[in-house]
This record gives sequence, structure tokens and C-alpha cells, in this order.
Amino acid sequence: MKRKRKIPLVVISDVHLGTYGCHAKELLQYLKSINPQTLVLNGDIIDMWSFTKSYFPAAHMNVLRQIIKMSNLGTRVIYITGNHDEALRKYSDFILGNFELVDKLTLDLDGKKAWIFHGDVFDSSTQGYAKILAKLGGKGYDLLILINSLINWFLTILGKEKRSYSKMIKDSVKKAVSFISNFETTAADVAIQKKCSYVVCGHIHKPQIKEVKNEHGKVLYLNSGDWIENLTALEYKKQKWSLYQYKPEHYKDSDINEEKVVNDIVNKILS
Repeated sequence: MKRKRKIPLVVISDVHLGTYGCHAKELLQYLKSINPQTLVLNGDIIDMWSFTKSYFPAAHMNVLRQIIKMSNLGTRVIYITGNHDEALRKYSDFILGNFELVDKLTLDLDGKKAWIFHGDVFDSSTQGYAKILAKLGGKGYDLLILINSLINWFLTILGKEKRSYSKMIKDSVKKAVSFISNFETTAADVAIQKKCSYVVCGHIHKPQIKEVKNEHGKVLYLNSGDWIENLTALEYKKQKWSLYQYKPEHYKDSDINEEKVVNDIVNKILS
């Protein structure tokens, strides 16, 4: 099995455990491949808008178990609440061992100020009546993701490359593109006002690292993306940020080794 990569800080968001679109198995592979000093879960990790007792597979539970295991082994785990897991906000500032639950976070990274929050505070669709419509829209999005998964299953059988139709639809809608641009600008403007070097968000499922400037200064805007369509995370190491994107080929060797370990155990039991 490959050695785990040591990383000072990892940020993931928008996992949406409890939904059909969540790539829990892939996320588990990623989490098992790293050894971060700090793991920031930047909102919408558990999707409480869509949560039902009838759908929470073992793979989704395994992600939670792995996060708890990492915390027990010394990783500082900071869970920042988002709109889909906003029910946890009444427990904000809860600390248990290496686990913390907060609404927002400020970190000192090599003398530079990083402001980390989910981002739904800038989204009017998560408030009041619009929130109800957003939840209804979320059901349609879940259905689209499910249909997309079935299509990709057939494409895989045919030996063709998977495609994200839900992502293509969002990227082609002018209102969605405009919203993302406004979101990024607003987050950056507020961060510059707060004299931050970095502003780190989730929420919009759009992985990004870019410098944003205005008349008052500049800031590095970062978004960790999601584990529904993009399968991305932010990593901070040696005073630099990078955007990690999951690729199945990164884990072929580890899958073979894990299978070999299981087979060896079975053979010893049977011999």
C-alpha cells in the first residue's frame, strides 16, 4: 500500500452524504491516501435536506468512520456548517478532542490570514421562501444526478468516457454562470475588506483558485468544489495552495494491494 501523503491542511466541501450523487467510495480512497495535520470540512458534508433513513449506504457511513479515525489518530478536524447541514449550527463552537464544529474559521497560514466559510451567507436562495424552492429544486437535481449515474454506467460498459450532464447544463445556463461570478467577487471583496490573504469557500460546486483584485487590494480566492461532479479538494503545503482532482488511476495500485491483503487473510483462515 502506498505511503500516505503528509499535508498540513486539506479542505473538502459539498460531499452531500445521503444523496445518490455522492461519490463516497472515491472520497474514502482519497481520505485514506492522506495524512493531514488539519482537515477542514467546509459545509454540506451530510445532506440533511435530502436525508432519509431509507438511503444512507455503508460507503457513506465509511466516510464518516474514516474522518473519526483520522481525528483519533491526531488530525485536527474542523467541521464548518453549510446550508444543507445547517441543523448542526445550534451546536456551533462544540469541541471534542481533535474535533471542532464551527460556522466559520480564520487560520494563520505562515503569517497570512485565511478566512474559511461555506458561502451560503451570500446566497439569497437559501433564505426564507426561496429556501423552500431551493429544496424542491434540489430534489430535481438529485434525480438528474441519478439519471446521469445510470447513463455513465452504460457508457462504462461500452468502454466510453463518463460525462457529467448536470454540470454541462449548469455551465450553459447564463444565470448560473452570472451567479458564480457574483459569488466569487462578493467573497473576494469582503475578504479584502477584512485584510485576508486567502478566502476559502464551498457551496457553489465550482473548484477554483484565482487572484481577485479591486481598488482596495487583492486576495487569493479558493473554492474546494464538491464530491458530486468535480471530486476535488484543496491542499495547502509548503506555503502554496493546489487543487486536487480525483483520478481512478491514482488508486489502482492501492486497490490491488488491499485486495491482496484480503485474499491473504482468507487463504490463511482456510489453510
